[in-house]
Amino acid sequence: MPKRIIQIFLLFLFCLSYSQTYEIQYLSSSNGKVSPEQTPTLVWVNEKENFILNNKIREQKSDYPFEITKIEKPSNTIVSYGFLKPGEIISTSDAESIGKQNLELTNETKKILGYNCKKAVTKINSNTIEVWYTNDLKINGGPSNLGQKLGLVLEIERNKNSATTANSIKKVKKTNIEDILKGSINTTDLLGYRDLLWKSRFTTLKVFENETINFSEESKSDETTKRFANGTIILKKVKFPAISEGENIFVELKQQSNGDAYDRTGTVFFIPQDKSQSFFDGLEKGVKTLPVYENGNGKQYYGVTATEAYNPAVEMMRFFTSFGIEKFNHIQLKGKNWQTLNPYRQDITELKPEFSGKELWIGTFIGNYDKGGHKVSMEITIHKSDQGVNKNNKAIPLFNTVNIMEMAGQDYATMFNNDKGLLVEFTLKKDLKNAQLRYITTGHGGWENGDEFVPKTNSIYLDGQMKFSFVPWRTDCGSYRLYNPASGNFQDGLSSSDLSRSNWCPGTITNPEFISLGDLKAGKHTIQVKIPQGAPEGSSFSAWNISGVLLGTE
Repeated sequence: MPKRIIQIFLLFLFCLSYSQTYEIQYLSSSNGKVSPEQTPTLVWVNEKENFILNNKIREQKSDYPFEITKIEKPSNTIVSYGFLKPGEIISTSDAESIGKQNLELTNETKKILGYNCKKAVTKINSNTIEVWYTNDLKINGGPSNLGQKLGLVLEIERNKNSATTANSIKKVKKTNIEDILKGSINTTDLLGYRDLLWKSRFTTLKVFENETINFSEESKSDETTKRFANGTIILKKVKFPAISEGENIFVELKQQSNGDAYDRTGTVFFIPQDKSQSFFDGLEKGVKTLPVYENGNGKQYYGVTATEAYNPAVEMMRFFTSFGIEKFNHIQLKGKNWQTLNPYRQDITELKPEFSGKELWIGTFIGNYDKGGHKVSMEITIHKSDQGVNKNNKAIPLFNTVNIMEMAGQDYATMFNNDKGLLVEFTLKKDLKNAQLRYITTGHGGWENGDEFVPKTNSIYLDGQMKFSFVPWRTDCGSYRLYNPASGNFQDGLSSSDLSRSNWCPGTITNPEFISLGDLKAGKHTIQVKIPQGAPEGSSFSAWNISGVLLGTE
């Protein structure tokens, strides 16, 4: 055979070998059990590249977002493709991670699908990972980035209890990967890629972005944000999508001092507008236009309880600002490195029935008399989830005594100074199963002898019968010292932010109590809250901010 023909023939065999692509499918198992409903991991591997995806992605039936990983050879560069939504693909590359892998080779062997495999071991975040690979096929690849330099990885086992194992290997002529990786692809850095991919997994409703909450006659509404009570209240209208039963809702607020050095009461709320009168009417027309509540002490409390024609503002999250975070970080104490931002984040899924498909006024209030005040940003996120903790389909506002309109004439909640306390009458149109009272409570005022610093029992009555009684009290306030640069320091070695309080700490949120009320029949009912409020001392007085929403299933 002529030498030239032999060279061409050898080149053909080399190219054939080089272009040979294997398709490997992998199944995951837990404690030896394989779920029959899983989508297998799919790997296409040849001498040039390794693609990692799954069968749903190949069939272009995968839910968004999803990822495809490519390992380019021989550089072992990881190229990640994130499919955020139809027509939106992002990409990033990493040329270092595979080279930095530290795997310990062992002498252990076993066969997988008839191929001779060796074991390598590594540790990742305290997890022991065993990688089983074969060199029989003279090719490198696998179902993850791990072990790409060793050979063809056929099994990865974590902590001896979960594994991804190859269950089929075959040769293919074509992968059609170009039918999936098509269109415009935006390249970003690794952290940017991870952030965009993470955020694409849930819905984000932006509410406020670096807004000021202060006390100033110069605070005025603009096109997107309304301001009331001299700027201590900000509001924005937010449109919620339809929210399914299997979705969770979170509210997150970030706060910094913009001049105010003190710990202040803050609340995130929304305004129901399904009755003839709403809290928004009080903001626009004055607090005294709202329904009045009287407990017999001679005072009038406006807009705090539900009536047939009015629902109070619904509290989503109660938070307390710290002593001057960020603005007063120049105050130095040895060994203290102050935080620069207060993050408050809370699950509010139980309020879903009041959000789904509605357009609502969402507001934030921080009680302060400072022209600089505070800076806040806020967003609401909606997450798909299989968790079924909150299955209620009703959320009925009952009361809210937080003096949101304090700077516009709303009185403090001092109605607990006699036996009546707070009493709300309400009517259920239908039976309510598994009823709960979502109850938030904090005590305030009176200096060292007032209810802020003196434990007091909260008692909740349904139709005249006591249902729940407890002492709301926080003893962990000292844990948040680094959020409180302007906190006063006392001769006893404590700072003001260390002190235990009636269910709140400077720089934290106050969690709701969920009080079981059983099944409620349709018709009229009453909820009553009693607290032995302390007596005034000179100009100092005590007050209790409480809010309540009735939850249940019709």
